[in-house]
Amino acid sequence: MNDPGLDEPISNDAQDLENQKKDEDEETKEDEQAFLAPSRWWFASTAFPLIAGTFGPMASAFSICALAVHWRVYIPPGAAEENGIPIPDPKWLIGINAAQLAIALISNLFLLMNMARRIRFSIAQPVTIIGWYLSSFALVGLCACTSGPLVIQPTSDHAFTQAYYYAIFAAGLYFIVATLMLVTVYGAYRGHYDKEFQLTMSQRTLMLQTISFLVYLLAGGAVYSHIEGWAFLDAVYWADFTLLTIGIGDYAPTTHLGRGLLFPFAIGGIIILGLVIGSIRSLVLERGKVKLGARMVEKERRRLLKKMHKSDNSEILEPIPPNQESMSQSSTKTGSNSLDERERRRLEFELMRKIQEEAQTRRRWTSLVTSGSTWLVLWFSGAAIFQATEYGQKWTYFGSLYFSYTSLLTIGYGDFYPQSNSGKPFFVFWSLLAVPSLTILISNMGDTIVKGIRDVTLWIGNFTVLPGEQGIKATLKDSATKLTRGRLFNGEIEEQAPGILGESNKRGEKDDDSDDDDDGGHRRKNDPESAAQRVAGDHAKSETARAKKQGEGGDEIPKSKRHYHLVLIMEISKVMKHLNSSPPRKYTFDEWAWYLKLIGEDENSADTHRAALRKPRPDGEGLGSALGDPDKNVKWSWVGNRSPLMGNKEESEWVLERLTATLNRELEEMRKEELEKDGGDKGENMTKDKIGEGDAPRTDTIQTITGEVKGGRNPQKH
Repeated sequence: MNDPGLDEPISNDAQDLENQKKDEDEETKEDEQAFLAPSRWWFASTAFPLIAGTFGPMASAFSICALAVHWRVYIPPGAAEENGIPIPDPKWLIGINAAQLAIALISNLFLLMNMARRIRFSIAQPVTIIGWYLSSFALVGLCACTSGPLVIQPTSDHAFTQAYYYAIFAAGLYFIVATLMLVTVYGAYRGHYDKEFQLTMSQRTLMLQTISFLVYLLAGGAVYSHIEGWAFLDAVYWADFTLLTIGIGDYAPTTHLGRGLLFPFAIGGIIILGLVIGSIRSLVLERGKVKLGARMVEKERRRLLKKMHKSDNSEILEPIPPNQESMSQSSTKTGSNSLDERERRRLEFELMRKIQEEAQTRRRWTSLVTSGSTWLVLWFSGAAIFQATEYGQKWTYFGSLYFSYTSLLTIGYGDFYPQSNSGKPFFVFWSLLAVPSLTILISNMGDTIVKGIRDVTLWIGNFTVLPGEQGIKATLKDSATKLTRGRLFNGEIEEQAPGILGESNKRGEKDDDSDDDDDGGHRRKNDPESAAQRVAGDHAKSETARAKKQGEGGDEIPKSKRHYHLVLIMEISKVMKHLNSSPPRKYTFDEWAWYLKLIGEDENSADTHRAALRKPRPDGEGLGSALGDPDKNVKWSWVGNRSPLMGNKEESEWVLERLTATLNRELEEMRKEELEKDGGDKGENMTKDKIGEGDAPRTDTIQTITGEVKGGRNPQKH
């Protein structure tokens, strides 16, 4: 299903070359396997370690809170439990609690060192998993003993402190992260991925960012407990709602030192929190979004192929042999609907574009539903727990729901706030989960609901305050066509299009070869887009027109090698400009045909084409060799699982890598020919001198460009 230059899937979900110095063929093989692997193994190899690296330090922070304060208090008559008198804990409880904290910190250290590749996976993971399980079981046992045999006095006169509830939360988190890491180790030993974390430098620093924020939180609580005379855990509770910008108001600094220190403390904590949330969003969710999108494209592709096979429509994906192609061309002249190979490939390309659109829409709404459901669960379940913990204040469920909502949105009126020893620790734990989840939800709403509202606003403006050239009637018909997917008014719009755009298209035909062409009349006068977007759109349409003209001319490439190399360099410089396009540049079929022609693939010939397989080989058997190898013609399909439109790389990046690889190969061949011509060492020295003087292109420059593109940098800036 691949051709020379198409043998790699565009799936860089686990690929980042920040700290990876791998051979290109080995990297290619890993990417192919990563793309074909189910999404659950991506979560096991990448997402689970990141989750463990985030919540493991949180569990240790809660363990510190559980060790810093006694677990029980005596409540004097008429007093509230938060004003109870501490009861000393037994020495054995303190000893076990301190031991489990030490074990947990060692487990976190081993996980961090393993992520930094300082300790081997086979050594670090057993220590991390066993240590976290031991800490979890130790805390569960201590909590059980404290709530059972250690309660000697009547329970109405005694209560548990915040430290006891922090111990419960720490035990639960230790168990969860240890189980996640156990799944990661299981997948590694089953051979689904390497026994190393496939994490970038940025992903590995997420754990350091989390540790920094938690240390900052606890240190701030310790300092303010001394300055303001608060209990340590009350100060931690205050620091939490301060750094999360909730601002409940039940605790506030009253001393001059405390208020003055708030200026650097608050801004520093908010910056660190922003780094953590940004890392979680970009490194975990964005990577997960890319992986989920790739898998949805693959599932949509299989579903469509299965449907076509059942309806006996799969023959349209079969390549047309040369003998049948000549017959189809002759029948076309007589009025038949038969197609040549290029037109068949165009239909196949358009079918793949539809698959992409369907999968992208499904991915957006799946992400929105998932994040929205998570936020709703945190809201409603959090309200129920707050109602139970604040039994002393007799909160109703609606009042608890109101408090949870104002806290989630970081409004923080202060008319409701937790006072119990169980409510404050739960608020700290809940807020650390809920506030980032809201950030994620808003992000997912950006390309679904928010985009829909924006489109509706622009649609209303098209026939009110910002009337377009089509008029109100044409705008309404166009909207009805889009809503019904072409069932209504489709024919009328197609008939009106030549009349509306006729004159401007004539203008565009005159200047097809100019980079300063207009857009053929497609842009409305009042279209609300920036000047930069208009210029980019003009250039895109100009390049599309040029590609179409090249396609009509047979996509002929120069026969002279030097002229061919010059064309490659010109196309590489053009594609470089597309790397930072927003939204990412999507090429037309004619543009793709031209670029593929430059790297050795002919869309007019069926030699390297084949019908797509619905279920590809999971082991990658039958793939071609490295980029742009002309000696291996592996057959492929636009609707195949390794077509250029599959995976996660941007199309401009994919094209640029192939063009630079092709140019690099051509220059190497030219260098070898010169060496053979000049003969032996003398010719080699002369060639090196010429290259050094600038008489011939340097192939290492092309390799540098390729490396920068793969590393995520724009070569234009260097």
